[in-house]
Amino acid sequence: MTGRLTTPDGWPVPGGTLTVIDGTGVQRGRATTRDDGGFVLDGLATGSYTVIVAAAGHEPAARTVVVPAGAPAAMGVVALPRVGGRVLPTPGTWRIDQAHSSIGATALHLGMSRIRGRLRRFSGQIQVADPLENSSVEVLIDPAGVDSDDDARDEHLRSPDFLDVTRFPEIRYKSDGLYRIDPEHWRVDGVLALKGVSAPVSLDVTYRGTGPDLWGGTRAAFSATTELSRDDFAISWNQSVLAGVLAVGRTLRIDIDIQAVLT
Repeated sequence: MTGRLTTPDGWPVPGGTLTVIDGTGVQRGRATTRDDGGFVLDGLATGSYTVIVAAAGHEPAARTVVVPAGAPAAMGVVALPRVGGRVLPTPGTWRIDQAHSSIGATALHLGMSRIRGRLRRFSGQIQVADPLENSSVEVLIDPAGVDSDDDARDEHLRSPDFLDVTRFPEIRYKSDGLYRIDPEHWRVDGVLALKGVSAPVSLDVTYRGTGPDLWGGTRAAFSATTELSRDDFAISWNQSVLAGVLAVGRTLRIDIDIQAVLT
């Protein structure tokens, strides 16, 4: 019996245990996951088994697996949510922790490869309400903190061709709606103010869970993605190369990871 143990977002879970129980309740095998989350259970006879999967800090799970004659049974990927991953955040004000959060942007370069950058300076808060659908979020970003790992390119990004940080020293996002898709996935609607233009932007949000931190506080984690058209925000600089391919793609993919602390 083979497979791989991961978190719901695909990170491996090493050191997890898998216990195999037959139809009479007798344990027939046990294995521990490797550093990559993979596992192998040998020596199982043909038949149906219950596999109990557990790992520290994660919610356990059970699977029914049939081992066929003369072939291994492939369990595939088994995803274990972390403990607290299904507990919704407590109503109150949650401050975004910049040191443990990130806002990244990806653009297509020359129609072939991707260039990634980060906006390193930002602040904000999440106001969690009861019911949760009445919650709100507001984030303030310093565009001068753009960082693409190239000083010359970063200076160009700060110029009027792109972010024009002298005339527009802040980027602001403020939500105006929250909609539940399932217990872990939400849609946040809001308005992004960037380079003097305000336009609606929706975020696809995944809730990562709530739990204690190392300093006696309580934290919640979220990730979010969206795509922006540069043209919508007056960031229209470009150069055309052969066959009309643009130096920089018009679409930006935004990837956000947030830790917020209950205040």
